[in-house]
Amino acid sequence: MEKMRRMKRQKGFTLLETMIAMAVLSFGILSLVSFFTQGLKNASQTQIQFIAQQKAREAMETIFTARDTKVLTFAQIQNVSHGGVFLDGAQSLCDPGPDGLYGTSDDNCAITDSIIVGPGPDNIFGTSDDQSISLSPWMKRTILITPDPIIPDLNHVTVTITWTYEGQTTSLSVNSFISNYS
Repeated sequence: MEKMRRMKRQKGFTLLETMIAMAVLSFGILSLVSFFTQGLKNASQTQIQFIAQQKAREAMETIFTARDTKVLTFAQIQNVSHGGVFLDGAQSLCDPGPDGLYGTSDDNCAITDSIIVGPGPDNIFGTSDDQSISLSPWMKRTILITPDPIIPDLNHVTVTITWTYEGQTTSLSVNSFISNYS
């Protein structure tokens, strides 16, 4: 008889045990949801960082090309404040203008720099109906050129892209040296 009573008392979970198990499971699931949400946010930030890196490299490449093709003399590869052609401070990402150089006074900001994010209704990339996003309102480019203090005919070039996404301002810089000799 005693054995029967003990078996009746231990037949299942109590309400308290069930509620504790539900609380632990809920906490675990909410932690996973938070983890995946942060992962999605980081994935979109990584895409923006990639765009910023390419825009910085693009500006750097135009500087080297201008030197190599003799569009600019080495003395002109300076910021305006040092007698060169590159504007001081952060500039909007615009069309490079007639000289093909980003960050100079002839940049055409009536045509903002943009990226193509998908084909248009015809589903063909490279046509006039492609979907694009303008980078100008939320991305800025700073080109800083400083002479090397030790080696003459050598400049240090830093191209910094700064952007604001979801209220957070971030920047990415690309650095290089450029000499008088190509």
